[in-house]
Amino acid sequence: MSENLFRKVCAISRGVEKESQGWVLHLISTPEGAEFLTLSKELPLILSYMNFIEDLRWRGMLQDIIPGTEALFQKETVTGYIGFDPTADSLHIGSLVQILLLVRLQRAGHRPVALVGGATGLVGDPSGKSEERNLLSPEDLAKNVEGVRRQLEKYLDFSHPDYPARLVNNYDWYKDFSLLDFLRKVGKHLTVNYMMAKDSVTRRMETGLSFTEFTYQLIQGYDFYHLYHELGCKVQMGGSDQWGNITTGTELIRRMGGGDAYAFTIPLVTKADGSKFGKSEAGVNIWLDLNRTSSYAFYQFWMNVGDAEAEKYLKLFTFREQADIEALARAHAEDPGRRIMQQALAEDITVFVHGKEALESAQLATDFLFGKGGFENRSLKEAWFEEVCRVVPGTTLSRSLLENGQDLAGLLTDAGAVPSKSEYKRLIQGGGLKVNYGKVENVEMQIFTKDLMENQFLLIQKGKKNYFVIRFE
Repeated sequence: MSENLFRKVCAISRGVEKESQGWVLHLISTPEGAEFLTLSKELPLILSYMNFIEDLRWRGMLQDIIPGTEALFQKETVTGYIGFDPTADSLHIGSLVQILLLVRLQRAGHRPVALVGGATGLVGDPSGKSEERNLLSPEDLAKNVEGVRRQLEKYLDFSHPDYPARLVNNYDWYKDFSLLDFLRKVGKHLTVNYMMAKDSVTRRMETGLSFTEFTYQLIQGYDFYHLYHELGCKVQMGGSDQWGNITTGTELIRRMGGGDAYAFTIPLVTKADGSKFGKSEAGVNIWLDLNRTSSYAFYQFWMNVGDAEAEKYLKLFTFREQADIEALARAHAEDPGRRIMQQALAEDITVFVHGKEALESAQLATDFLFGKGGFENRSLKEAWFEEVCRVVPGTTLSRSLLENGQDLAGLLTDAGAVPSKSEYKRLIQGGGLKVNYGKVENVEMQIFTKDLMENQFLLIQKGKKNYFVIRFE
């Protein structure tokens, strides 16, 4: 067994909750080169080990890679980083693969560095953009940096005894860096021709590219140089649209004093139809902040992915091993209606991002909203509906409105449950409006206090998946 593999075994063993004394290690090597580790004591614990890059390749998480990168990970403990652009005070699920990549890096026995772009956020990255982005104010950017920092601290282990994560802000090394010093120290090392050849630049030549965004690759490149020298960071990782900026960093390191730097990128995640990933069917971003996207909406996003996407997303977004995912795929194929893969996907990601309590809340709301067993067949506890109100859009109105009955059309439009009375009529005519699980067929329907669930609530359902709760106090 290689020294590097042995070191990783020791790291894994420390993570075992049971006492470590008396464990026996068994190593099995397959002809294909995979290695399986069995730690046995009173109960067998089987841990599979796969080369870090090999695992990413199997998961579909590897696109471009600089030669020698895979060998580096097999040879030594590596420090690698990913940059996060603070365009909002929360990351959304489009950044989740990068977050998971850092977590996988740490779990594989390497040191992750998360860079929050407090400086680059002031400039704007042209990669993947068709037009100039509005610049953030320093105040908004500071708020965003703090929000992103808090989220990243939830997922990485900053107190690991051997592989602690680091969180850095590139504003810290740019705030006292004058323009003239930057041009002399960094700008002279790369030609305009080199910078113009990057895809992120050439795609913008017709629509226009400001000098501000043109310099972004120099700034990101210097980030890599800085981390290389200050933290011994040899690898930069990121989405495939960042390949040009990333390789600018490796080139700067080479030209500004030498040294071998490495990099790889992961493919951009898309939906089955090739459209951009990260938004709900309604085009709304799915955020990692519970104040922006409820646990119910987050959970439902993953429950609603298509069969063609579910297996792919299980590889990308969960820590399940190959045999487990293949077993889920077989079970799903036997009975697609049970949505076994989607269930596993939604549970794993919700727990990872928000924790077990959030998963329970989301499942509670899901069971209630989809009427499992029917409302009339079970006793509804007020606490359950309180949870539904927390994760489903809604509002609170005065009970006095219902004393003499209230026109449902006016009630729903005033509450914001439907945008207009014409839309209200259209929903009824199409059979797509329900109140407390009952289909509304009369456009002139009246609502009285006696119609409320738990003498307090109205549950409005529009179509199959859209809900709205009105609480009367």
